[in-house]
Amino acid sequence: MKSHYRVVVIGGGVVGASVLYHLAREGWSDVCLIERSVLTAGSSWHAAGGFHALNADPNIAGLQAYTIDLLSEIEKESGQSVGMHMTGGMTLAGTPDRWEWLQSAYRTFQSIGIEDVHLITPEEAGELCPIMSTHGILGGMWAEREGYIDTTGTVHAYAGAAKKRGAQVIEHNRVLELNQTAEGWEVVTEKGTITCEHVVNAAGLWAKQVGRMAGIELPVSPLNHHYLITDTIPEIAALEKEMPLVVDLEGFTYMRQDQKGLLLGIYEIDHQHWMMDGAPWEYGFELQQEDPDRIENELTLGFQRYPVLQEAGIKSWVNGAFTFSPDGNPLVGPVRGKPGYWCACAVMAGFLQGGGVGKSLAEWIVHGEPEADVFGMDVARYGDFAENKEFIRQTTGQFYTRRFVMTYPNEQLPAGRPLKMAPAYSDMTAAGARWGASWGLELPLYFAPSEDFEEKPTLKRSNAFPIVAEECKAVRETAGLLDISGFSRFEITGDGAEAWLDHVLASKLPAPGRAKLAPMLAPDGRLKGDLTVFNWGEGTWWIMGSYYLREWHMRWFHDHMGDGISVRDISDATVGFGVSGPNARKIIEKLTDGPIADLPFMGCGTFDIGLYRCKVGRLSVAGELGYEIHCSAAEHIGLRKLLLQAGADLGLREVGFNALLSLRLEKSFGIWSAEFTQGYTPAQTGMDRWIAWDKGDFIGKEAAQSERDSGGPSTHIVTLEIDADDADASGFEPVWQNGTRVGFVTSGGYGHTTGKSLAMAMLDRTATTEGTELTVHIVGAERPARVIAPSPYDPSGRAMRT
Repeated sequence: MKSHYRVVVIGGGVVGASVLYHLAREGWSDVCLIERSVLTAGSSWHAAGGFHALNADPNIAGLQAYTIDLLSEIEKESGQSVGMHMTGGMTLAGTPDRWEWLQSAYRTFQSIGIEDVHLITPEEAGELCPIMSTHGILGGMWAEREGYIDTTGTVHAYAGAAKKRGAQVIEHNRVLELNQTAEGWEVVTEKGTITCEHVVNAAGLWAKQVGRMAGIELPVSPLNHHYLITDTIPEIAALEKEMPLVVDLEGFTYMRQDQKGLLLGIYEIDHQHWMMDGAPWEYGFELQQEDPDRIENELTLGFQRYPVLQEAGIKSWVNGAFTFSPDGNPLVGPVRGKPGYWCACAVMAGFLQGGGVGKSLAEWIVHGEPEADVFGMDVARYGDFAENKEFIRQTTGQFYTRRFVMTYPNEQLPAGRPLKMAPAYSDMTAAGARWGASWGLELPLYFAPSEDFEEKPTLKRSNAFPIVAEECKAVRETAGLLDISGFSRFEITGDGAEAWLDHVLASKLPAPGRAKLAPMLAPDGRLKGDLTVFNWGEGTWWIMGSYYLREWHMRWFHDHMGDGISVRDISDATVGFGVSGPNARKIIEKLTDGPIADLPFMGCGTFDIGLYRCKVGRLSVAGELGYEIHCSAAEHIGLRKLLLQAGADLGLREVGFNALLSLRLEKSFGIWSAEFTQGYTPAQTGMDRWIAWDKGDFIGKEAAQSERDSGGPSTHIVTLEIDADDADASGFEPVWQNGTRVGFVTSGGYGHTTGKSLAMAMLDRTATTEGTELTVHIVGAERPARVIAPSPYDPSGRAMRT
């Protein structure tokens, strides 16, 4: 062990070993891994070792595909067998909705380029796995590249390949302290103190403690997970071919062959947390006592699905802990305010995702950004609210319980809610508001007509469809009132504020009293934000963006901080309402004697609205005459009442974000996480129209210019009209031209004003001409579609500029 390394990776499981390997593969050989016991002594040794293609986040599914490809590479490079059994695998559906969902998932895989999957009938499933009962099965999805590996061998293969590239593995050496220094980190271990530039928390079951060593409270918790392994089963021993991996979603089980027997794993409804503050340091190769009574219902379903179990002896039980995050995805990346501290934890599917996590994190450390869009596993997708132990308990438990439970796109899950509420929450609830959640904050989705209205979960248009239609109609014909507390607001002040903003934003900055749409770029030219910048005058600026990106954006601002500036997140202290529609100005004129009629489109200023002094911007995501009225949190309740009273005779109606999503589609306005992501460039998305090419240097300028000067990107965002029936596109559905896949949907829905099913899609440039005939899969069914001109409603933009 040396006294200094460039990177110290803490944790000798599959994730830590993968990070070490990928750092060495990037050319950083001066790296080491420190393990308190021996490699695999945590969750890795008792993991079931299965790998499969399915993931709800297509970006994560892509990283899983990378991991599967990588396994054979590290086996060759290290000389250590990973025990690969490429058996193929199938995911089964036992309800009509699940079968539709699985057909949709199949199309999603096509969108992201995973081609080695296809749908199968119950009869085909039975032929592929002859010991299985197909009773109740409606269909399934077969994936060629699924199976299982030897978990211990795989960890040693990663580590062995890393050592061949110069990395070092140090076992039997617990980390005792982490101390931040001017140069990086001081890692105090049982065998001495090491200094390093970067430290990686890949501590698995001990991630909580290693986070606390650096003053970080990570939203992670271990939960116990059961599987059993049988003795030899004659029916399996007689098979000529190894059985495939099988996931029975309605049965809450997964199954694979184990020698001549069977391994059956269970995601039980009655979950059980274990050591929420982290595992004991001496823990390693122990297990918890099996608890068959707690998993009795799921065991019964498993024994019904595989009748051979009813006569089989059980050779061993495994009841061991794995670490989960609130949404089940890993926690990866840098932590704001802790330069050189990196997370690679909560990877509950480590042998499936570990390769992708290691690749992305190594790229992040070495090059400053990962190649893939990894926001779905970025530690910055959570904020301080997720440090709460009860929040962690509820949300991790909910994820575990629902691991194989179908979640509908319009379904609102209860764990950790309500957490944060705008001040007028109770009044809006009394008015019928139905709520969703964004980064812990309750957002109104729509306003139900009666107290007993209940939206039914569905993959198609729900029974709230006509309610949203009426809200859209109000915005288009009279006026709609929307709670806009669910947007982020950053206040930028100081002598250096203007120069700093000019450097981090790609747009021209607005003059005092004006606002402007502002793309923010990474050095490689990809997007880091679709923001709105306000110049309130007298040296005060705001940046507004997506509420759930608050920590992510604040980390970016912090990492690119300049001298003489202050950036404050005022998102919870400053809230407000948006008023949009033809009567919006008339309503506000009742409440102010300020020159609101003189405020131009994209103008902003301070106005007295009744008793409240508010900051007002004239802009509208709905594409109508609109005003965003910002007030303090203490004024939110009163401002709502005042606006509703003023608009009572002008048709003002409260609306929710479901209506806004429909209205913005009719204007071809993109949103973050759909049309705009850190995986896309401004030219792909149309955001390049806001770039000020003629201003001085800004982050990403050189890369963006290079793309522009080379002829532009090969793909572009367009608007589609789809001949849909009772369902609309939502995202990642494949788009076809004469049987060839030419792109995918980024987002979609129904345009209630135009009466059309609409979508925005990222398509090959050759397929973007207006009028091009295409097809799109909607909930698995292929529908005719065509490229239409942007902004199918009011293409000239007259309504919002009048």
